[in-house]
Amino acid sequence: MTVMVKCLSHTPLRGLNDPGVEVVDEVDTVLAQARAEVERFDPELIVIFAPDHYNGLFYDLMPPFVIATAADSVGDYGTLPGPLRVDRDVALALTRSILDSDIDIALSHRLQVDHGCTQTLEELTGSLTRYPTVPVIINSVAPPFAPYRRVRKLGEAVGRFIGGLDKRVLVLGTGGLSHEPPVPLLAGAPEEIANFLIAGRNPTPEARAARQARTIAAGRIYGTPDCHLTPLNPDWDLGFIDTLVEGRLDEVDTFSVEEISSTAGRSTHEIRTWVAAFAALAATGPYRARKDYYRPINEWIAGYGVISAEAA
Repeated sequence: MTVMVKCLSHTPLRGLNDPGVEVVDEVDTVLAQARAEVERFDPELIVIFAPDHYNGLFYDLMPPFVIATAADSVGDYGTLPGPLRVDRDVALALTRSILDSDIDIALSHRLQVDHGCTQTLEELTGSLTRYPTVPVIINSVAPPFAPYRRVRKLGEAVGRFIGGLDKRVLVLGTGGLSHEPPVPLLAGAPEEIANFLIAGRNPTPEARAARQARTIAAGRIYGTPDCHLTPLNPDWDLGFIDTLVEGRLDEVDTFSVEEISSTAGRSTHEIRTWVAAFAALAATGPYRARKDYYRPINEWIAGYGVISAEAA
């Protein structure tokens, strides 16, 4: 068993509302380096912790955690559509192992996933099907949320399972860091919005295009006085990165959902995927980690970061 971890921010606005060419080139260089490392590692299995943005999961049944034995990309924001190469047998075995660890997790035999899962797969492997993959979706957008200690325990359960495999395993965390795109809340929502949040699967192309246009419009004014959304918080981002890199995972147990939402933005809770990824690695033994990149990028509504880790 050998484990590599990569945690990356994702943004639906890459290529749709880009910053200057210098920043784009800078990020492209970092991603190319990360992809080269993945290719050298040549994983036999990818476990990807990812959020959903009301594309696969809705309030008609909103689990805190769900694992997929089969998954299809909805192809939002220009990401690749179609099926992922999910290892059904490993996904089922992992589900049983997680449940045996006293962690409740939902199971899907037909899950729709969005850019929160697929963008990072594309960036690091060039495909949705190059390597056998097991998607684990952590609710990070639709409150109420499971406490962060439960996310850490989920990651540890996954790590114990991985530790029993004779495989090279790449563990991915995708999302974050500080950001607040225009994602509606169910509380107080107009009936039309509430109906979408409860059961909005498979929207029309026109509805998906309108949703994309709203996000692009928010990106164009994000971080300016005209924008009412919570601004990026580089200090918070860098502090969180240090927490993971320095192995202080027990500190996430005290994270406050309300404080993070007000300090760094409501969608910052996608860092749950990073917590789970590092907890999985820590469950296999000591690790060494590094910060590969960080930059606040208003045009992408993202505190954009990349961190890596492996066994010490």
